[in-house]
Amino acid sequence: MKKLTAREEEIMEFFWEKGPLFVREMLELYEEPRPHFNTVSTFVRGLEEKGYVKHHSYGSTYQYYAAVSRDDFKKRTLKDVICKYFNNSYLGVVSSLVKEEEISLEELKELIREVENSEK
Repeated sequence: MKKLTAREEEIMEFFWEKGPLFVREMLELYEEPRPHFNTVSTFVRGLEEKGYVKHHSYGSTYQYYAAVSRDDFKKRTLKDVICKYFNNSYLGVVSSLVKEEEISLEELKELIREVENSEK
């Protein structure tokens, strides 16, 4: 699946938080100054082309909804980062987190215990 721009991710957050939306409803979720209707509509149609959004037709009006869950998106994004920056090595990710002190050794040990217990 194609990557998303920051604006596209922002729009997807609206769908994940609010559920199905018409473009006019989405405009109300923005703070002032709000983007133009056509701008938001263009982004939503782009998300549909990328497979992230689908729609229901109500006459000439479309109500859009997320076709990809937030969890699936997070998993895919994480896999992409691990592949691109860590040569597909999950061990490399964990090692980097420990070295950069983003995760302590105690937290790592606790994580290992949780994984071992979940496999039992």
